[in-house]
Amino acid sequence: MRLNRILLSTTLVVVALVVQVSILARLQLPGAVPDLMLLVVLALALVYGHVGGALVGFGAGLLSDLAPPADHAVGRYALVLAVVGYLAGLAKPETGRLRSAVGPLLVVVGAAVGTTLMYAGVGALVGDTAARQVGLVGLVLTAAVYDLLLAPFVVPGVMALARRADNDPMAESSSGSGGADNALRGFATTGSLLKPRKGGGRTSSPGRLRGGRRGGLLGGSPRSGAGRLKGVKRL
Repeated sequence: MRLNRILLSTTLVVVALVVQVSILARLQLPGAVPDLMLLVVLALALVYGHVGGALVGFGAGLLSDLAPPADHAVGRYALVLAVVGYLAGLAKPETGRLRSAVGPLLVVVGAAVGTTLMYAGVGALVGDTAARQVGLVGLVLTAAVYDLLLAPFVVPGVMALARRADNDPMAESSSGSGGADNALRGFATTGSLLKPRKGGGRTSSPGRLRGGRRGGLLGGSPRSGAGRLKGVKRL
């Protein structure tokens, strides 16, 4: 990942973790906790793609595993968010722009359900049976509802910041200067064809002139190419 992506992702993940632990986890809502960290990972994955989404998800999940008062196995949520970030990145639009809000909302619902199920499944593998005691169905439903209500306030803003930071003005300026250099070479080629001969006359060969214009001016331009989830997650 490029430096600007790393800096932006790190900043957003740290802010989301602070809000998650200090505010959302203290609301004492029934069922699960709104997962702000998940929404940030999803938004970045929809801009950066599956590889970037997996990397951001792993880093965000690992930070959540280490943040107090987490008391579950380290790497548990990192694994879940890495998988979710990878899968969400596969839904990245080819043009980089979303045509409607339906797609991201479906991604949010699927990710909320998937993270809860995977988190509970990994916990069962390591001996954490809290999900069975509090009711997995209630956790899944409340997680989906909370994340869906919070998504319109988080996902579009994070995606806009990611796109803005992902633009490289230096690359655009270099591309523009390359086009100007090609155009100047084209003018130089045409000027050399119109240069007077020693006998006093200009070259009058239309084929040569057309070839020079075509090769220099047209051909030289570049193509544009029930409990609570303990810690950050409550089970």
